[in-house]
Amino acid sequence: MPAEQHSPEMKEARRLSDELVSELLAADHVVIATPVYNYNVPAALKAWIDHIVRKGLTLGHDGSGLVTGKKATVLLASGGVYTEGSPIRDRDIATQYLRLILSVIGITDVTVVAGGGAKVVDLGEQTMDGFIAILTPQIERATAA
Repeated sequence: MPAEQHSPEMKEARRLSDELVSELLAADHVVIATPVYNYNVPAALKAWIDHIVRKGLTLGHDGSGLVTGKKATVLLASGGVYTEGSPIRDRDIATQYLRLILSVIGITDVTVVAGGGAKVVDLGEQTMDGFIAILTPQIERATAA
């Protein structure tokens, strides 16, 4: 549909998408911090993804990623533990999905820091500070320049 036929709502969605794409393109290192809900990303993160995957801006018309030369760090907090050796490893849809989306737009240098077992904080078995302290060395390595 030509831009002159867009409704005010469509124009606002396009404006927001343009702004989010500009932020993404200006960044050298993208950090995505997210909880895992039912094995996947929350709707708010999915909405951001839907705004930044754009033909001609972040995705070439030939399907190649246009966002190159950037790093990404994904920080995941989940109740379950999905790391290597876990009996529920195959349920780790969030990591697979985010790696896929990032690679589709051209970001292949991706580090994932998995904060699995975060439910110990909710259960009062560990403090949030204690839980984060365990992950801090991985986060520092992932975000180092």
